[in-house]
Amino acid sequence: MDILEQILPYRSVSIIGMAKNSGKTVCLNHLLSGLGNTGRKVAVTSVGIDGEKTDLVTQTEKPEITLAEGVFFETSEYHYRQRMLTAEIMEVSGNATSLGRLVSARTLLSGKVILSGPSTSAGVRDFLAKMSDFGADMMIVDGALSRKSHASPLLTDGLVLSVGASLAPDLNTIVRKASELHNLMQLPDFQASYSTELMQEENGVFALGSDTYHDLGIPSSLLSDKYKEKILSMGTTIFVAGILTDMLLNFLRTRPEVKDTVVVVKDFTKVFVTPMSLQLYLSKGGRLSVLKRPNLLAVTVNPVAPSGFRLESALLKESIGKVFGAPVFDVVSDRT
Repeated sequence: MDILEQILPYRSVSIIGMAKNSGKTVCLNHLLSGLGNTGRKVAVTSVGIDGEKTDLVTQTEKPEITLAEGVFFETSEYHYRQRMLTAEIMEVSGNATSLGRLVSARTLLSGKVILSGPSTSAGVRDFLAKMSDFGADMMIVDGALSRKSHASPLLTDGLVLSVGASLAPDLNTIVRKASELHNLMQLPDFQASYSTELMQEENGVFALGSDTYHDLGIPSSLLSDKYKEKILSMGTTIFVAGILTDMLLNFLRTRPEVKDTVVVVKDFTKVFVTPMSLQLYLSKGGRLSVLKRPNLLAVTVNPVAPSGFRLESALLKESIGKVFGAPVFDVVSDRT
């Protein structure tokens, strides 16, 4: 069985790596290559930057992204000019990013490209709708688990998660961190008539009522220390549109209302709290929910870290499979 079989029933899929060098780009290239033989019309983008030869943080070599003829893609003006392929422009967005406007294009001749697409959830929604209008029937979003990302890659129908030996220098720690992430992926979903509207909010903290919600005037949970008097001023159910950090949970668990408190985030990719802070908050009776739970289709593993640390592929696959209960693939060794 190949990972391609897991994603073919879906129109849109996101790929998220637990850490740098987890094998996400290798997985992306594998899917792009395989989809080229299925007759599907593919579109691809990234909520970060992917496809560079060298990682700007770790200075390690990275796999480049290769697109076949006829693939739709969206990237910034800056990286579109650096493309090593022939393409026709379908649309240039009026919304500017830090790297220029977003360019939607279709490849005429295969080659390499750096993807730096939408940085907000609204931008991801626009990409999915736009590419569908262009005729794409399979959209892939290269996602991110990053505090810097405001985009929710889980707007797609399914998720592929990449786990690598770069996550930690020993198998036990890798499994522990994977288990912590799995717990976040199992958070209960929050049901409300206005959930769609909430998903469109990019920043801020909101009080949630039975049939409406209110802006508390708090720009971010990162500033919750400065707005303590506002956080529970309109009720004990609150929505954090951006990322959730320890600061807010540590405040809430000291409040007498903690047993009635519910914190809602868009999805697990917005939770940046330490396991201890989360456990302390939950042990006091507080609750954490998400607007959308992930539909995990498959997990890929990369048993080799840039440091030289290496695990046996079969052992890593078995260990990670027990954590997530999903099909696990090593897209490199499985085809050798």
